[in-house]
Amino acid sequence: MTDLATISARTGVVARINPVAKLGVSALIAVPLILTLDPVSAAVALALEAVLFLFAGIGWREFWVRTWPVWLAAPLTGLTIALYGETSGTVYVDWFVLRISEGSLALAFATMLRVLAIALPSVVLFITVDPTDLADGLGQILRLPARFVLGALAGLRMVGLFLDDWRALELARRARGVADRGRIRRFFGMAFALLVLSIRRGAKLATAMEARGFGAPGRRTWARASRFGAAEWILLAVGAGISGTAIAAAVITGSWNFILGPS
Repeated sequence: MTDLATISARTGVVARINPVAKLGVSALIAVPLILTLDPVSAAVALALEAVLFLFAGIGWREFWVRTWPVWLAAPLTGLTIALYGETSGTVYVDWFVLRISEGSLALAFATMLRVLAIALPSVVLFITVDPTDLADGLGQILRLPARFVLGALAGLRMVGLFLDDWRALELARRARGVADRGRIRRFFGMAFALLVLSIRRGAKLATAMEARGFGAPGRRTWARASRFGAAEWILLAVGAGISGTAIAAAVITGSWNFILGPS
């Protein structure tokens, strides 16, 4: 997880914007793309998002390191659709349960672009988000219940400890001489141990937070003010512009495919 010092050193325009605005622009981009399945809207949105990423305040190396799961998942999703998607047009391969056709390939390409267009903004924009700033925004701007916000923040802060716990468990098992063989069995054993450890830590954390009054009724004060100004509204307008342009391009070219409409 990106620490606060690294986030504070960001120089990108988007990096300094309130996390609530980043959450909003991700939703503005994702919702229209969820409602349609066509290559035009996804491709236009992806091209406009690439311009937005230039202002995110992250380097190219960090961009590829953080987003490689998305680039891996998108082609795999497209491959699944190509092999098992709805058949239409010319059939190129028909073997056992596999049927690759002109329609399934087009659907696979559109699906791959849509996965990239929806997932990449969510990953890139939230690389620069500090969990505490996000919690401040959720509590002060969106007025979510303080108990829920603080509990989620505490849980998110604990995620960074999982890797350290996993390494400690692995070293402990090796010291006992039980980590030399059976990788699959060892994985499930360590996963169960990590689950038990996480439950115990969560119970202790909940007790400590209750003892410090985090669950007390009444209106809560916040140590840092969360502001939502012109820069945040501009970012939301950019997100709305990306969605509007993508939808307009799909409608104009006749490729708009509203997936909730009548079949």
